[in-house]
Amino acid sequence: MKPGGFCERQPRKLKGRATGHESGSGPAEGAGPEHCTTRGRGTVTTKGTKAGGVSAGLGDADWQELVSVALLGTGRRKASPGALLDAAAVQTVRRRAGLRPAEAGPRPDPAPRDPRPAPPEAARRRLAQLLAGRAGAGSGGRRGAAPDLTELLPQWLAAAGRHGYRAPHALVPALLDAARARTDLRAPALALAGARGLWLARLNPDWRFALRGGAGGAGELPDPQDRAAVERLWQEGLFAERVALLGVVRAHEPAAATRLLTTTWATERAEDRLMFLDSLRVGLTEGDEPFLEAALGDRSRNVRATAAELLSALPQSALAGRMAERALACVGPQGVNPPAECDAGMLRDGVVERPPAGRGERAWWLGQLVEAAPLSCWRERFGGLGAAEIVALPVVGGESWREELHAAWCRAAVRQRDPQWAKALLGAASAPPATAPGTASLAERAKLLSVLPDGERAQWVAEFIRAHGLSEAFQLLGVCLVPWAGTLGRAVVDALDAAREAGSYPWSFSGVMGLAERCLDPAEAERLEAVVARGAGFADPAEASSGAAAYWAEAFQRLVATLRLRAAMLAELAPA
Repeated sequence: MKPGGFCERQPRKLKGRATGHESGSGPAEGAGPEHCTTRGRGTVTTKGTKAGGVSAGLGDADWQELVSVALLGTGRRKASPGALLDAAAVQTVRRRAGLRPAEAGPRPDPAPRDPRPAPPEAARRRLAQLLAGRAGAGSGGRRGAAPDLTELLPQWLAAAGRHGYRAPHALVPALLDAARARTDLRAPALALAGARGLWLARLNPDWRFALRGGAGGAGELPDPQDRAAVERLWQEGLFAERVALLGVVRAHEPAAATRLLTTTWATERAEDRLMFLDSLRVGLTEGDEPFLEAALGDRSRNVRATAAELLSALPQSALAGRMAERALACVGPQGVNPPAECDAGMLRDGVVERPPAGRGERAWWLGQLVEAAPLSCWRERFGGLGAAEIVALPVVGGESWREELHAAWCRAAVRQRDPQWAKALLGAASAPPATAPGTASLAERAKLLSVLPDGERAQWVAEFIRAHGLSEAFQLLGVCLVPWAGTLGRAVVDALDAAREAGSYPWSFSGVMGLAERCLDPAEAERLEAVVARGAGFADPAEASSGAAAYWAEAFQRLVATLRLRAAMLAELAPA
């Protein structure tokens, strides 16, 4: 932006003698020697080539010269800062005077109609408050005790989506701004913004991300049985609309979705092919195998790898059978004998030949074969033993091969969503993590937990917290269903109270505290208030305002206030 708020746009030069001037380089035809402009403090009069005291060093300098002086410094051109601003003000008026009015552009088409209902008025006000990030009414107190409203926005969006609401029209721009700033908000925000959000995104380059987002809610999609409308949108629609359309068609008839993909597959960009392929994870069936098998020959390595991963999640697929044959040749009761080479067949089936730094080639190939083989093949290989019994067997060849094999089984259990193998590899929650039968990695254990039913998952994590405390529970808590089940919520609150009594500081558990604010059942607010009341009973009043006790009191007050606010927020969203 130039001085005076003028954008750097060069006016078109006029031929011959006209009423304007060329590119603001001189006065308009017929203009007198005096020109007037304003610069904040009043009127500046210019005569001839000098502007009210502008030094001759600037004189009638054009705009680019003034920019150069501003960048290099007035000292190098023997001009004062005030003279520079005076000259810039004169040139601003001249440049504006030289512009010719442009014709108005075409009016955009009206936004498509969104048939979904708007949320209740109280919920609309709450959304505006959350988008602005202001503290809730009545949440006063110290700043550290006030709820963080920006962290409640995802829950508001998720609840609104469950109720089938659309975004209030006036808040769609703020919603798009929030989604631009936070990628975790994009899917629910774009779904709530719907057709109007995409319509606005076409008019503002800052919101261009919405046009390539894969969110549902892309507006009014055709009936999946209307083949002509489906084909037209697939050929002409925006990427977000095409992804949403693919999901709708797939939900109606899975085979029709893959047929639709084949019509344009050869002409799609590699990154789009990858995203379309990734969308097939939802509702993956044996009917997808022919399409995925063909994708194994794709020119993009990432597409080939994703196709192989999806095929290995289908235990009856031909690729899973090929991988089982290779894996069974390498692993058995007698020990582990990894492959000696990565042949062409393995490469086509998605095996990556070159290992990462620090990994041996043969171990790297073995892990990929085992994780892609159906877990059901191991029962027969090990004489009818179950998952827990197979995992408990010693591995002939040393501890390193045991770790490689169990890590591959963990990945296979997650990929194939097998709860029996996941439970076997997790082991008892009360056992020390280092002695876990499958893996001691908390990240891998969190993935295994995601395979278990919601109730079993919450129970396992609650037992882990009671046995080991909260210091290693953050990743495990992150995969539990929200709001946390009663047994899990009580375990978290009891562990926080125990940490307070032990004299720890709350910031040692800041991650868990943040999760608790978003994930605890609001009904836990009463138990937490009792914890706050117990913490307030100090023998020495001075302790109540200093040290760990004061910080815990503040943290628990914030947690209670957040739970109360979440309860009110959900009540506001309930249909009248």
